Amino acid sequence: MQKIVKAPAKVNLTLDVIGKRDDGFHDVEMIMTTVDLADRIQLKTLKEDQIKIDVTQGFVPTNENNLAYKAAKLLKDKFSIDKGISIFIDKKIPVSAGLAGGSTDAAAVLRGLNDIWELQLSMEELAEIGLEIGSDVPFCVHGGTAIARGRGEKLEFIPAPPPCWVVLVKPPMGVSTKDIYERLNLKELKHPDTSGMVAAIQAQDFKGICIRLENVMETVTFELHPNVKKVKEKMMQYGGDGVVMSGSGPTVFALTQNESRAVRLYNSLKGFMEQVYVVRLLGKKHG
Repeated sequence: MQKIVKAPAKVNLTLDVIGKRDDGFHDVEMIMTTVDLADRIQLKTLKEDQIKIDVTQGFVPTNENNLAYKAAKLLKDKFSIDKGISIFIDKKIPVSAGLAGGSTDAAAVLRGLNDIWELQLSMEELAEIGLEIGSDVPFCVHGGTAIARGRGEKLEFIPAPPPCWVVLVKPPMGVSTKDIYERLNLKELKHPDTSGMVAAIQAQDFKGICIRLENVMETVTFELHPNVKKVKEKMMQYGGDGVVMSGSGPTVFALTQNESRAVRLYNSLKGFMEQVYVVRLLGKKHG
């Protein structure tokens, strides 16, 4: 038996850090939504009782360090599954980019194996299992648009923003999320207008959304990687209606409702950046 599952990337429309927790993690409040830049996961049952991973990109792990492997192993162990599975990941989402590429692959494996192994788990149950893998996995299980609190696992779903084009640029570097969190000065943060962003999304006010795009991690990432700041400045200069960094970076994205402007942005950026994408906003839940 085989199944193909789509694993879309997420972007942060807002990202706020509220404080540090006793467990060493940070409390966040952020608004995430999905975009149509997606990995494609092919799941095939195996006679041998093993988990096999194959990925189209060479620098993605194909062992137990891969989050998709962890997702399959977790379900196998929890439900005493003695069948094997082959997981082929056609990777389109850039790696270490602030787009939850690994988390969305894990979430897609959870959704796909729930069907293949006939576990009949609800999305909420799958999300709870996903939290054992990583903080972004519960959101990626559901997809859609949500306010995420706690470590990112407490989700409040809201309507999708109005349809628009999303131009994403991934500068040629990886960013350590842990490093960025450690360097954040919590006392000096300029907090995003999260409630204003929610109101703008509910009113389908595209301009209101664009002016409220904000990510508290930008200052630290820009300091460590000035190129990322330059990318944001160029995207604003080339006509992005709203421009912000996603997650801890280094991907920066622009929103626009004008297709010709999206194409112009893409062409302008493609001249000096290799990883540039033009996609649509998804924003709707899976299933």
